Amino acid sequence: MLPRNVKILDQVRAEALRRDIPAADVERWLGLARPSALLTQGGDGPVVGAIRGPVMLPADAEDPKFPLIATIDCAALPADVTDLPLPSDGQLLLFGWPEEDGYGEVMYVPAGVATDEREQYPPGFSPDDEECAEVYTEIPQGDLHLTVDISLPYVKTIPGPPWSPPLPGDPPFEEMTKVWQNVLGNVSDGMFSFGGWTTPLLLGGYGTDCNGFNPAWLGANPSGWSGSDGPVRGGGPPDHGDWVLLAEFHGGRQGGATIHWVIQRADLKDRRFDQAKVLVYWNP
Repeated sequence: MLPRNVKILDQVRAEALRRDIPAADVERWLGLARPSALLTQGGDGPVVGAIRGPVMLPADAEDPKFPLIATIDCAALPADVTDLPLPSDGQLLLFGWPEEDGYGEVMYVPAGVATDEREQYPPGFSPDDEECAEVYTEIPQGDLHLTVDISLPYVKTIPGPPWSPPLPGDPPFEEMTKVWQNVLGNVSDGMFSFGGWTTPLLLGGYGTDCNGFNPAWLGANPSGWSGSDGPVRGGGPPDHGDWVLLAEFHGGRQGGATIHWVIQRADLKDRRFDQAKVLVYWNP
């Protein structure tokens, strides 16, 4: 683990102990830490993708229904930057729209596949529309630079084993999320830093929250009620499925908006990106 991320976890530990959370609970919580990639239009890390830009897809791919938010160069990502079974090469394209009823999609273009450029603005998302133009202004094009990051659950609801033990009745759990929110908000090169960076994007980890819920959990439980939305691929209740956060984007609206792309780990491994769900949170 990089010294930067060790320092962050040390700060979490110190703050939790300062709040008199038992040391054993603190260490159990820190054991939930997962690697993630923070991509920003600033910093001095390597370029691993871009915000917006040309929409390059194979000839047999359908035209996207939503604008391109980001393209990720999978070959440029270190193999262990997340614990997700991401492709080792090719391009990952994230589409979406930051509004209350916004949706999106994920497309993957394997390395070496011929592509052609599609229309940048799908029907209904013309920059001639005043509201659309405002959104595009808030999402300026630019390269995405990598910061190797660390992630802990941002809200109380988290997916089940094997990636995080269920702790729904553990009193320190909610307090620990508050500790993490406090520490993360003060990381100088983190998700919420104010160093002139715009439109930060996360790959992997837990992300932040979607209207108060963990986005991966909400992917398994779209109704917001545990176990009410059917089984996950491979069997088992949704709470103990393999839903993961693929990516999370912040930006596009004054006051903030967030797009979450979530997927089951098995679908990600088998490149079934059409099975991804897209969650949007914007409170105008």
